[in-house]
Amino acid sequence: MSTIFGPIPSRRFGVSLGIDLSSIGKQCNFDCLYCELAPMKAMEHQHTITPVETIITDLTVALSNHPAIDVITLTANGEPTMYPHLRELTDHIDTIKGDIQTLILSNSACLSDPKIFEALLKLDQVKLSLDAATPETFKKIDRPAEGITIETIIQSITRFADCFHGKLFLEILFVKGVNDSLCEIEALNGALMGIPCTRIDIGTIDRPPAYNVQGLRFEELYALSCYFDSELPIHIVSRTHATAKESAYSEEEILTTLDKRPLTTDDIHALMDDDSRQRFESLVEHGKIISVERSNVLFFTPSANSGRKRTK
Repeated sequence: MSTIFGPIPSRRFGVSLGIDLSSIGKQCNFDCLYCELAPMKAMEHQHTITPVETIITDLTVALSNHPAIDVITLTANGEPTMYPHLRELTDHIDTIKGDIQTLILSNSACLSDPKIFEALLKLDQVKLSLDAATPETFKKIDRPAEGITIETIIQSITRFADCFHGKLFLEILFVKGVNDSLCEIEALNGALMGIPCTRIDIGTIDRPPAYNVQGLRFEELYALSCYFDSELPIHIVSRTHATAKESAYSEEEILTTLDKRPLTTDDIHALMDDDSRQRFESLVEHGKIISVERSNVLFFTPSANSGRKRTK
């Protein structure tokens, strides 16, 4: 079985060619409630390891067949940073990737390991998960292997953000009744304010989960996003099961809404009815609303907020 999958188009990261660092099956130090893979007890180490040579051979063939790639994505049926030869693999990828960006999708749990920390510094883009900021909620939603603590994860992400020169993305996945309380949002907000990053993606369950849990509606995600500090680059990403009911917004309400949280075109179509969207377009035409690009994602915000930005 090839370790390569795709190409897959992504509005967040461009056209991606994926590398599965656990192609034989799930190997993860988390057993998240929302995981799309089958439930499995969290493990500390990978038990079956794919040789670096196999991955590089598969990748070389895939790149020759699919030259129009934006990003090579390191992922896994589980956690990719558990792969014991990650530094060696990234070095090999750098010799053949040319101008293609490298990206890893990680749950952040291994970032306290100096070897993993150094390996991720070599990548162009890093996406780290942070589903909770309190120990109780972290254990409930992510079900980590023994010895992994949320305090260490937050400390490691913060330190990494200060050292990393590429694009750093953070992601929070909300599960109804688990990590969506205002107390948890307050804790997450406090942690995130100390982490400089390119974008913070918040979403919910959009594939059948491992356990009997539910996602949030779009309106609920949007409401939660407004509790975060306005300086944080929040982006609502979930669509499939986060449907919304269109509502009427006056011009003032549109500007107030965008002042609280910049929105994408998809967000606007999800929240606003036809008349409201016409008012939105009029505000854009008259320069009262401007667009801002954040790593492949276009946001709309009041022009009065153009000076409000929080950079990596």
